[in-house]
Amino acid sequence: MFLRSRTSVVAGLGISQTLAWASSYYLPAILADPIADGAGVSRAWVFGAFSASLLIAAAAGPRVGRFIDRHGGRGVLVASNIVLAAGLLALAEASGPVMLFAAWGILGIGMALGLYDAGFATLTALYRHGARGPITGITLFAGFASTVSWPISSFLNDAIGWRETCLAWAALNLGLGIPLNLFLLPSLTPPPLDEQAKPSAPIGWRPYKEMFLLAFVFAAAWFVTGAMASHLPELLVQAGVAPLAAVAAAALVGPAQVAARVCEFVMLSRIHPLVSARIAAALHPIGAAVLLLTGPPGAVAFVLLYGAGNGLLTIARGTVPLTVFGPEGYGQRTGLLGAPARAAQAFAPFVFSFLLDAGWRMALFTSAGLCLSALGALLCLHAVRKRG
Repeated sequence: MFLRSRTSVVAGLGISQTLAWASSYYLPAILADPIADGAGVSRAWVFGAFSASLLIAAAAGPRVGRFIDRHGGRGVLVASNIVLAAGLLALAEASGPVMLFAAWGILGIGMALGLYDAGFATLTALYRHGARGPITGITLFAGFASTVSWPISSFLNDAIGWRETCLAWAALNLGLGIPLNLFLLPSLTPPPLDEQAKPSAPIGWRPYKEMFLLAFVFAAAWFVTGAMASHLPELLVQAGVAPLAAVAAAALVGPAQVAARVCEFVMLSRIHPLVSARIAAALHPIGAAVLLLTGPPGAVAFVLLYGAGNGLLTIARGTVPLTVFGPEGYGQRTGLLGAPARAAQAFAPFVFSFLLDAGWRMALFTSAGLCLSALGALLCLHAVRKRG
């Protein structure tokens, strides 16, 4: 099964994950206004279509994960590049709200096929209980997705326009993403004949307590992630930070995420995934307390703590289900657990804007409270014994 080294698998999948994120999830931050102007719609329509794509990805996630459990992820990830390219081609031709929503609908399917949940499930199908290291490894690569996406999209938009920028990202999915996923990922060895004869029953939400607790953890965490991705600079400005300083501070999220993931990778064998996840859930509330107590001087500390926690929680989304439930049915489980998280992430920018209207302290108390609730849920979870 493992004709390719783990290093080449992690590097190939890490680069393809970076491309998938850069050419889908991170596009609206740069191209929302140009797309709105070119397609003849308001900016709100663009983000509405983007939110709809996240809901589509949430709905498709469990089926995608179950397929990967049975057949491995190479074919799914190759298909993701094709579907993402098709969505980008449709987006490049979009005019009016109907075509815009249709294009983002295709991109939503592509995101279900190609982002972290599919990548994590692919690695778990290959490496079983040994997947924690590879999962952490691909997040180190994809942690730079926004760092890659935003400058490239901005440069291309200024140089050739937003439609051609979408075409360029489509070409990269076809010319780079497909070869990476097709040639660097090994196929999954078929199970023995006696196991093939056994029906693969849906796992569903069993065991209910653990599944519901973990679903809440990820939904709460990804609500905060979606809110901060859209409103972090504005939150800092309302807290008294100068606009330019707020943007500069917010830019530290990416480096903080990667630094935290490097620490996780270095101390992989020493820190249990549940312990790492609990630390991650506590970092945002600690940062919020610093900002509330010190005001503008605490802005950088708040951003760094939030970014570090978010970076660790991304890894936890892959490693904690593996620890709590084991590798059996991992893809289906992560698809189910990811559905509420994607839905919360889709609605977070809209809901958080109303919280900010009520005051930045109210918004910060809400986000910190959600993370503390997630921490409480994580404290109720325990690992299963390894079964193979």
